[in-house]
Amino acid sequence: MLLSLKDVSKGFGVPGDPSRRLVLEKLSLEVEEGEKLAILGPSGSGKTTLLNLLGGLDFPDEGSLEFLGKDITAYTRDEMDTYRNKNIGFVFQFHHLLPQCTLLENVLIPTLVDKAGKKEKIERAETLMKRVGIWDYRDKLPGKLSGGECQRAAVVRAMINTPSLLLADEPTGALDRDNVDTLADLLLELNREDDLTLILVTHSTQLAGRMGRVLELSGGKLKES
Repeated sequence: MLLSLKDVSKGFGVPGDPSRRLVLEKLSLEVEEGEKLAILGPSGSGKTTLLNLLGGLDFPDEGSLEFLGKDITAYTRDEMDTYRNKNIGFVFQFHHLLPQCTLLENVLIPTLVDKAGKKEKIERAETLMKRVGIWDYRDKLPGKLSGGECQRAAVVRAMINTPSLLLADEPTGALDRDNVDTLADLLLELNREDDLTLILVTHSTQLAGRMGRVLELSGGKLKES
């Protein structure tokens, strides 16, 4: 089992205050290694909050979250940073590439905390960028490239440290139809060929339908869709 959430709750606001909003309530979820999972739900249902918890960007108020059998909710901030950098890749709706950096420099940003193996990281970047068809643009700035090309670079950046789990938050939300299909094909290829566990949040039922399992988040809980 890669991930196991048990009775996880998360709210925003001061505890006990009537204005406090409970987003996730006693939520439980199990994810196997290599699984591909889509999470649907209306805006404000807590999908991004759930991804943030899975990726170690936030802590639950209650409940446990285990990664490979270890309860990460007990981690310190430094331990959580290490967990996130070694195990998790993130892809967001917007690529968030640094405009002043070349495509290659952007891809290598997650490797900067690890001074060892720089040559190997550059070689991995080259392999991945060639694989997704953007190696020829490695010295270009993001502003000179299309949205689809930048989003592919964002996927490479997420994969550069060889994570076991890729979390994608509306990864195709800012793309046209052709680029949606291209990016979806890429994510599924990584899941299949690299044994990458994929969890994505989307409003697209078509994209969700290409995943192995689809869950809907509503009322703070997950249910099979």
